[in-house]
This record gives sequence, structure tokens and C-alpha cells, in this order.
Amino acid sequence: MTKIGDSPVSFEIDDEQGYLVIRFAGEIDLYGSPHAREVILNCLKQKRNTVVDLSGVKYIDSSGVASLVEGYQLAKNDNLEFGLVNVSEAAMNVLQLANLDKVFPIHASLSERLQAS
Repeated sequence: MTKIGDSPVSFEIDDEQGYLVIRFAGEIDLYGSPHAREVILNCLKQKRNTVVDLSGVKYIDSSGVASLVEGYQLAKNDNLEFGLVNVSEAAMNVLQLANLDKVFPIHASLSERLQAS
């Protein structure tokens, strides 16, 4: 996992079966969300289908959710696939509260995501 400075979030990026898979761990909050946003947007600027694995996320707030929404919108504008996989319980609670679990494509795993495509 790569950590940026003293950010509460770390990440790793893998290229798997035609997708860039961003795995976040830690807290995507007011301090971590700018880093998460940068990572998501950099992947999408490569014009690659992208999924975000949230299994290691212990906490996400509205700024973190906004980073995910921005990524989703950018992907949609560029006709790229963007979705969430392995969403932790903490992250899913926030997504459900905002009704975003009905907006984002969410799958239990990357292989489930691939089968749905």
C-alpha cells in the first residue's frame, strides 16, 4: 500500500483483466479525500475502466463520497466503466444513507463485476 504524506488513506493500483483496480485502505475523510480523488482521476485520465475496492476503508465521509461521485461522472462522460467492489460495511452504510448504493454499480468482487459486464 502506498501512503501519501500523513494522509489517513493509503492505496494500491493493480491492472486486472482490463480494469485498473484501486484498493483504498484507512479513512477517506476531509484529509484523505483529496488524495483519493487524485488517485481516482489519474486512473480515469488514462482512459481505462476503473473499479474502486473499498474493503479496507474503515471510514468515509461526504468528501470521500464526493470523490467517488466525481470519478463516476468523469467515467460516464468518457464512456468508461466505473464501479465499486468489496465495499466495507462502514462505507456501505454511508452509501446507503445517501442512496448512492442505487447509483454506483456495486459488486462483491471484481470477478462478479466482470460477469455483470
